[in-house]
Amino acid sequence: FFWPPFFIQRTMLRRFGIQAVRAAAPAGRRLMSAASAPRTAKAAFGVATGGVVLGLGLSSVTLAAKEAQADWTKVRKDISDILDEDGYDDGHIGPVLVRLAWHASGTYDASTKTGGSDGATMRFTPEAGHGANAGLAEARKRLEPIKAKNPEASVADIWILASIVAIEEMGGPKVPFRPGRSDKSSGEWCPPDGRLPAADSGTKPGNISHVRDVFYRMGMNDQEIVALFGAHALGRCHTDRSGYTGPWTRAPTTFSNEYFRLLTEVKWTKKNWKGAH
Repeated sequence: FFWPPFFIQRTMLRRFGIQAVRAAAPAGRRLMSAASAPRTAKAAFGVATGGVVLGLGLSSVTLAAKEAQADWTKVRKDISDILDEDGYDDGHIGPVLVRLAWHASGTYDASTKTGGSDGATMRFTPEAGHGANAGLAEARKRLEPIKAKNPEASVADIWILASIVAIEEMGGPKVPFRPGRSDKSSGEWCPPDGRLPAADSGTKPGNISHVRDVFYRMGMNDQEIVALFGAHALGRCHTDRSGYTGPWTRAPTTFSNEYFRLLTEVKWTKKNWKGAH
């Protein structure tokens, strides 16, 4: 994920989401419907990473006959079978699959109705080479055999379902899945570069403004922005992608509110070093 430094996120969390974090922590996981967007910070936190991956409302979904024939129970199992991987970060590819679905969805523009998860356009140049998508070729590659085994399913649907299965298997909520996305045939459908959040805009006010610009474009509000920061309960930073390195939490393959807890309870100190991951 590409997000501003911790102190920027801490500021937005304290201003718009602190009550949501405290309320949601003892409540445990909640089953959230993907059909309606949350309108309060408390509801938004319940969506958390699930909201990141769906792209529902973030894309124009066209139902094709062949997608309706896909055996989604089989596709789910095929995805589940590849999640554990000793050679990848922390022995699990779930977090990068969530990131793939989010980056496919997060290009949506509510005013022009362009971008989003429909089309799986990240397969093509120039989107595949956008800086924000660094490292996602690995995720796309790992899902290619799933498509080969399930030709009736679109790549776009497989990317979204993979993130949902990963979230569930990492201890997250059951997220409703709605198939019907189509696959575009060329890079002419790729969204322009710059629609996803940058890692650091240089200043605290600049980072806050940048994050709002990105998410307001998708039709989200500040509470929903804070809730989606919860995706950082999963995975880790990489220097070749964001300039930072290391896991976001102490349990990067477990869906939890640990990311929010660390933001409110632990002081983050930037360290410049050239050590290993």
